Amino acid sequence: MAEIRPFAALTYRNSTLEKVLAPPYDVIPPAYQDELYARDPHNIVRVILNRTPGDAGYAEAGETWARLQREGVVGPDPEPALYLLEQRFEALGAPRVRFGLFARFRAVDASARVVLPHEHTRAAAKEDRWKVLNATKANFSPIFLMFPDAGSRFAALAEKVSAGAPAWTYTDDGGVGHRVWRIADAAQVGELQALLGGVKSYIADGHHRYATALRYRDANGPDAAFTLGYFTPMNEGLLVLPYHRILTAGPTPTEARQRLSELFTLTDAKDAAEGARLAGESKAPWAFALAWPQGGALVAEAKPEAASLLDEQAPACLRALDTYFFHKGVMPKRLGLQDDVVSYVHSFEEAAEALAHGKCAMAALMRPTPVQQIVDVAEASESMPAKSTFFHPKLPSGLVIHPLLV
Repeated sequence: MAEIRPFAALTYRNSTLEKVLAPPYDVIPPAYQDELYARDPHNIVRVILNRTPGDAGYAEAGETWARLQREGVVGPDPEPALYLLEQRFEALGAPRVRFGLFARFRAVDASARVVLPHEHTRAAAKEDRWKVLNATKANFSPIFLMFPDAGSRFAALAEKVSAGAPAWTYTDDGGVGHRVWRIADAAQVGELQALLGGVKSYIADGHHRYATALRYRDANGPDAAFTLGYFTPMNEGLLVLPYHRILTAGPTPTEARQRLSELFTLTDAKDAAEGARLAGESKAPWAFALAWPQGGALVAEAKPEAASLLDEQAPACLRALDTYFFHKGVMPKRLGLQDDVVSYVHSFEEAAEALAHGKCAMAALMRPTPVQQIVDVAEASESMPAKSTFFHPKLPSGLVIHPLLV
């Protein structure tokens, strides 16, 4: 069972949150980092993604964090609590709402089958997060976890809590509205502890931060295992968007058609937007679209015999993934490409911009990965290809800050 605890969060005092909060460190490009630096001298980006190079940057991040506390810019809440977050946003042409809970929880090894990952972690990213954690002794961004909410028990609790006035509100640069409620009532805290402690959770985002939490535990003892989690139910509010690929090399449209026609049903699209839409609507076991800077796109929907592109011995949960199929089968065996030509973009708009400005030879427009496929991979203790999931919206850094116990 997951061990969930309330905690007295550190939060910004008397600051305009739009000026001092930031997205997660790994979705902040350099130009946006500069914008956040210029926005406010107290912006949390100076802690989570300090731009001073080398180890001096981590030391500066630690000093900045200590100064924010010393000067009273950030301070602790008066009592331990759990924190309910509502995010309201527009996506796929419709308004959406996602509720989730910030809580202190104990990080445990995957072998315990309490919290399950689905992604490989990279040594450089883990070392970076390790140095930030040691410099600050705090979590500024949570581990993003999803869990099954049978009977919508969490949803009912969230509805009850959110009927009251929020503790604070915030709208991010993407127009996502945030409202936060403190939950300090012992009965409600107990109910949430029982609910989250009785289900298995799956890491949606934050694998490197979770690996770092386990390393910190190993270095500092059992009490050091407690980290910051954001728990959200696997319901209609949980949105996974596709991670598109842009490639520095690739076949021409004519060559791609020749190489794919045997194993795919091919449909011409007038542009990348139509290609992405048609691929997203496909019910084929695997589907994607290719688009080129000179215009036009090609939608590829796999015929049954396309399964021959994959190793029959590969786990079924991986074989089911569009991203695994594309990287292990289509790219090397039909397009003559390896992963070193691939870059990843968070949105269709970024892919369209790369095409419009000739920044790539070709774009591969993917379908979103279904939540159940993520669960299947995690349950099988396998790992997805890089950039297979993009959970939206992201969680702001610095909204609810968790001080480490050790």
